[in-house]
Amino acid sequence: METGITSIDGVFAVYLLLSLVFGYVIGTERESRGKSAGIATQCLVIAGSMTFCFFSVLLEPDAPTRLAANVVTGIGFLGAGIIFHQAQEKDKVVNLTTAATIWMAAAIGMAIGFGYPIVAAALTVFSLSVLRIPHIIAGKK
Repeated sequence: METGITSIDGVFAVYLLLSLVFGYVIGTERESRGKSAGIATQCLVIAGSMTFCFFSVLLEPDAPTRLAANVVTGIGFLGAGIIFHQAQEKDKVVNLTTAATIWMAAAIGMAIGFGYPIVAAALTVFSLSVLRIPHIIAGKK
């Protein structure tokens, strides 16, 4: 067991900072619309999935995707809970976008954790763009 700060610790710290920044950006957009799963949720989902993937690469370099598959499953259950919890009206499905945002946040975290921060940044920009599309179209009517 190592006792000092290593280059791996430095990489992890940078990845954690990226998780915070990307989570803050997406979470701010959600909170600005009064939606659930705001800043704290987005930051925690991104950082959590990043951490699982980061350690998966370190601890199981020959099969790092095994743990990643479980992250995807776990986030799926979280998203389903969000959809079902708020589905109060019959014949109306709500919170699909919130669930999808959490799912995308996990993908962003996984990209960071597997060592693809540029991909994570692109996914963050993509997410913000997609979340703005309905509001841009509605504003033109």
